[in-house]
Amino acid sequence: MSESSRDTVEGAGWAAAERGTYRQLMPGKVEKLSWLNPRTLWAARNGVVASWFGDPTGRTRSRWVAERVAAGAPADKVIRRADPDRFSFMVVGDTGEGDDPQYAVVPGFLKVAQGTSFAVIASDVIYPVGSTDDYGTKFFQPYRDYPAPIYAVPGNHDWYEDLGGFMRVFCGDAPPLPPEPAPHALSRAWWRALLWHRPRPADEQRLAQARSLRSAPAQRAVQPGPYWAIDTGPVRIIGIDTGLLGTIDAEQGAWLREVSQGPRPKILITGSPLYVDGEHHPCAIEGGGTVDDIVRDPAHRYVAAIGGDIHNYQRYPVNVDGRTLQYVVSGGGGAFMHATHTIPRVSVANVTESDFRCYPLRGDSLAFYSRLYGRRLRLRRFFTLTEAEATAVVAERLGVPPTRAPGSPVRLTRRVRLVASLLGAGRRPDRPSRLRLPVRKIYTQLFSPGSATYSPPFFKSFLRLDVTPEAIRLRCFAATGNRAQEVDPPVEDEVTIPLV
Repeated sequence: MSESSRDTVEGAGWAAAERGTYRQLMPGKVEKLSWLNPRTLWAARNGVVASWFGDPTGRTRSRWVAERVAAGAPADKVIRRADPDRFSFMVVGDTGEGDDPQYAVVPGFLKVAQGTSFAVIASDVIYPVGSTDDYGTKFFQPYRDYPAPIYAVPGNHDWYEDLGGFMRVFCGDAPPLPPEPAPHALSRAWWRALLWHRPRPADEQRLAQARSLRSAPAQRAVQPGPYWAIDTGPVRIIGIDTGLLGTIDAEQGAWLREVSQGPRPKILITGSPLYVDGEHHPCAIEGGGTVDDIVRDPAHRYVAAIGGDIHNYQRYPVNVDGRTLQYVVSGGGGAFMHATHTIPRVSVANVTESDFRCYPLRGDSLAFYSRLYGRRLRLRRFFTLTEAEATAVVAERLGVPPTRAPGSPVRLTRRVRLVASLLGAGRRPDRPSRLRLPVRKIYTQLFSPGSATYSPPFFKSFLRLDVTPEAIRLRCFAATGNRAQEVDPPVEDEVTIPLV
């Protein structure tokens, strides 16, 4: 087994001599997506508009689901597969930027995925707005050589064109929804409609060519809708659609309560993680209750909840009435990297720092961001931290031993500590940051990496789950964009989840 980032600097992908072969998989012309581009932000405005003038996704989702049932999809939205009691499947989240970081995941993904029965994309299949025309280079092309079906739950970006592209690709080429009556003038719905980003007409020839890349019978999968359940082997896998704002509507909530009944072990796949960045986000259900209430109910027998949306890997083993539920963030499948170094020392739901796992390691995240800001602000000499400096200053701020031991003693200067503070590095709960919250948000949210990260290491990740009647083995694999991690993807985290 190859060295991981927890073992060595080389295992993390730093200072590697050979770039991976992933560019050979990419189309000739790649559009570099930048989240600092005002045109991109304007196209992706529907989340903000929904937060101001009301979220219409619940009604739109209900219409999509009704159309699918009328077209013959199962009313219970359960996909019944014939996999044996021992099988494996892949999970990868937040994939579809269509550029270097997404394609850098593919070689390792294909290698690790050998022998798996299917894959699931957890959130944001297509950036920036889920357009049908983007599926060619951001879904069909990168995964053309994965021989099994791919299912998906949508993320907020897939909803920015009212989920039309997602429904066409994953739900039996669902036709567009008929327009609704115009709202009353000057009402909230009227203002929302005025500002709403509308879907663009799809290029049908382009879509047909894209579909041909994954046209083998064994690759085909048709979902009953944007939320679904899969009965396979000894487990039920349940995928929910959290829409634009990270909540679910009453109709989907009632369905979730129904399909969660019974003693069969269950895994939740969601577009919005329930534990992330050291905080609990239980996911509200319209009309009352939360998704996590359903997951925690011992009668429902959930063993794990895996969510996308945040572009890294995190795991929280939460004890619920004597049972351990694994809450996982798996959003490192291709989009820019969300920082882990901003996560404070973990203390949530009796999960402590020693229980918590993340990838990239906080020190690698801080070193990554320091290089990024050094380039952007043309202050390389000031901002850039070595991997050893970043690891040491994170350990000091959190009050924990370094995750990866430095090769030699590291001197922490005032500059190193100042850069760590400016870039929002986490602290112990009893040592709050001297930076006020709005200032920290400027550094940690406004200046996200976006498309500036076009050279390894990318710190991407994906999951493989091996299921038996007795247990599930969950492993997180790294993809850095370097050749060494392509040839032998390192395991960054592993846990065995008992089913008996």
